[in-house]
Amino acid sequence: MLRSPASVTSVPETAAACGTDPAGSGERWAGHPAGTAPRPDDGPPPWHGLTSLQVLRHLASGPRGLVEAEAVERLAAFGENTVPPWRTASWPRRLAVSLRDPFTAVLLCLGLVSAAVAAWGTASVILSLVVVSCVLRAGGERRADRSVAALRKLVATTATVLRRPAEHEAPTSREMPVDELVPGDVIRLGPGDLVPADVLLLRASGLTVHQAALTGESAPVAKHAVDAPDHRGGPFDAPQLCFQGSSVASGSGTAVVVSTGSRTRFAATRGGPGQHVASAFDRSVHGISWVLIRFMLLTPPLVLMANAALRGRGFETLPFAVAVAVGLTPEMLPVIVTTALARGASLLARDHRVIVKRLPALHDLGAVDVLCLDKTGTLTQDRPVVHRTLDVRGGHDPEVLHWAGVNAWWTLQLADLPVPDALDEAILDAVEGDEPLEYDGVAAIPFDPVRRLSTAVVRRPGRLGLHTLVVKGSAQDVIERCALTEEERARLLALAAGEAASGLRVLAVAISERHARDRGYTPADERGLTLLGFVALRDTLAPTAAEALEVLADQGVTVKILTGDHPGTAARACRDLGLDPGVVLAADTLEGLTDGELAALARRTTVFARCAPEHKARIISVLRADGHTTGFLGDGVNDLPALHAADAGICPRDAVDVARESADVVLADKDLTAISHAITSGRHSSVNIATYLRITLSSNLGNVIAMLVTGLMLPFLPMLPAQILVQNLCFDAAQLAFAFERIRPAALRAPTVLQPRYFLRFITGFGLLGATADLATFGVLALALHEAAGSGQAAFHSGWFTENLLTQALVMLLLRTGRRTAEGATASPVHWAAAGLAVIGILLPLSPLGPVLGMTALPALYYPLLAAVLALYTVALAAARSRYDRPGAER
Repeated sequence: MLRSPASVTSVPETAAACGTDPAGSGERWAGHPAGTAPRPDDGPPPWHGLTSLQVLRHLASGPRGLVEAEAVERLAAFGENTVPPWRTASWPRRLAVSLRDPFTAVLLCLGLVSAAVAAWGTASVILSLVVVSCVLRAGGERRADRSVAALRKLVATTATVLRRPAEHEAPTSREMPVDELVPGDVIRLGPGDLVPADVLLLRASGLTVHQAALTGESAPVAKHAVDAPDHRGGPFDAPQLCFQGSSVASGSGTAVVVSTGSRTRFAATRGGPGQHVASAFDRSVHGISWVLIRFMLLTPPLVLMANAALRGRGFETLPFAVAVAVGLTPEMLPVIVTTALARGASLLARDHRVIVKRLPALHDLGAVDVLCLDKTGTLTQDRPVVHRTLDVRGGHDPEVLHWAGVNAWWTLQLADLPVPDALDEAILDAVEGDEPLEYDGVAAIPFDPVRRLSTAVVRRPGRLGLHTLVVKGSAQDVIERCALTEEERARLLALAAGEAASGLRVLAVAISERHARDRGYTPADERGLTLLGFVALRDTLAPTAAEALEVLADQGVTVKILTGDHPGTAARACRDLGLDPGVVLAADTLEGLTDGELAALARRTTVFARCAPEHKARIISVLRADGHTTGFLGDGVNDLPALHAADAGICPRDAVDVARESADVVLADKDLTAISHAITSGRHSSVNIATYLRITLSSNLGNVIAMLVTGLMLPFLPMLPAQILVQNLCFDAAQLAFAFERIRPAALRAPTVLQPRYFLRFITGFGLLGATADLATFGVLALALHEAAGSGQAAFHSGWFTENLLTQALVMLLLRTGRRTAEGATASPVHWAAAGLAVIGILLPLSPLGPVLGMTALPALYYPLLAAVLALYTVALAAARSRYDRPGAER
């Protein structure tokens, strides 16, 4: 059985029943002698009109599968079953993509402008920033890709394949990675499996597949083996062909692989990995970023015009103007974002076995404030248990369980089901001994979601010439097929409804004697039954569910249950776990509501019962439109619409393959506790990213304002372009520590939502405060250097360079969201980075590099005066920060 998706690689191409070439090459089947292996350069055979035996001969295969040695040869010839466009990007490509980042592109343009005006020092520093940013970003993404690739092995894609050890030995069925599939392999398909390649069916039983990824049709399509295919439609209409990218909705089948990898229909139509829509966080950051970029582009002409008008300076101030514009740029933003998210995803996988397949999804998890989930397998365990049995009068009757076990056993055996469902497993566990084996199985009609029942036909000992139909399913559907009066039918439905209202799952069991016959049985035979009674089952609560719900509530996450179960069953499980279900709504009552009415209802409703897939997706979409960030935990084919609709799609590792491929996050265990850890990790990464943005932009804005004002007051530039850029490089390097910062628990108790309005207010407020400190330093320098002659300009540059780095170190310490010193026994990475920044600010002007950058030693009077300014600035920062942190402050 296929365990998870994959892209795939090649063999005679399935241009399907029409025999066309999806790649458009126009090649036709070249043919090869029967019994010889196909070649990688063979064209597509004309599958249209061929029988399954002819197809097997073309592929040099057979119903028993390939011999291992032959499969190895084909794998070497055709390559791994993966789609080439999905391979990891090379270093040059990563570096080129990094240049498309808006900030990096602007830096590159500013560097080229500096080189054009012969400001070689400025150009060198700017281009160094570009190289550092690109290398760090590409390296971080490459490490993240390696981590994700390693983690994907935990959910490795496998398929059930028939292989033979040697030519004359019997085939064995085993699980193997789909990237080892080759043309001619015989595979088995079951419910929830992804089709791993383009295949032709050799045998099928009730098989239907979803082809929405290829055709857009939402309803599953029936597929069956055809001995003499003769259809006039397109390739996707061929009943005997299934294509990679589709998924099995129901039934089972055996098929032979005809095309893999880049020559499948999936690869030809998709052409590469899908692109995810930008998250709310991405949109917010990019919105702020483009505002700053516009301001950066306006800064150079404004500086030039102001200096020309007030100081009579010309284009000699262009390097200074360019350097000021660079000073506004948070050029390390892509590096910080990638590093923080990749590190969070790696730690989450290592410590809690949670795999983040798409790094931005980690932030989406941190922003989740509504978590939607099914009840079964999360709040309750996947396997229910039999609670009791009832006869038609409401009394205990073990005979009902006996016949329910007969139905479950023979349906499993005769309908070729891969495994019994959870209810049948519970019944078989409760049946004593080998009771079902006392009968001979004749036929079975498996369960389907339309009839909502299953039928087994058996031959009972001592009853020659008679067959017994044993029918089990939903109480309403079974009772409708029984020979009962209206009064008796109403009484039995009320009895079943009473059991269901108490939170139990209720199955009705009925039998009927029929004359033995050779022709098959159909659903039309499920009539005139005799009701035996009911089997009531209850859910077993998940051991960690109650604790996890409490943790999620403490995290500010509202849990909503979207289940297909009976309202009473869902309500009982919620109450047992301490979650108030309130008024449980059946999904069919939502049909006539507008989105606005449904949004108002969803705000106060905890449990939605009897949900179809479209109901789950609509509820989640309405919650998102109402301003919530949503997560959804699902594990079945019917959960696909909801997984796509949610901001963060989550599934367990044992989910069906198509659901696991569609999800953003994969849990090693279906445990709500793991989700709470993932939410905490997402918030941790997001808080560090937001902290970096607040600090770097407020500090940069303050420095730029001060330099622009001071530049108009002084007869010389307040700082040389190279000094500005070296200072900016030091500050950016120090802020890499934010990707590794430890966060105070209090900062992780609410969803991390970046509100652009308040974010810009923060930047403006603290930026103006920083500009005030810089202008105060201007006064200190004027006083300290009053009697200095000749070296005043170099000393001024040195003093301001030192003050800027020291104030930026203070900002890193006082405005960060991480732990305070008293809360941790050891210094955090930000402490060390800030200390290093301060040391550079003090010692660089005194070092041999100082004169090279146009700086010199400062008079002794400057340092105590600077200490006084920094002390006042520290008090002001602390006061402003305490106001920011007070309860009720806008976020």
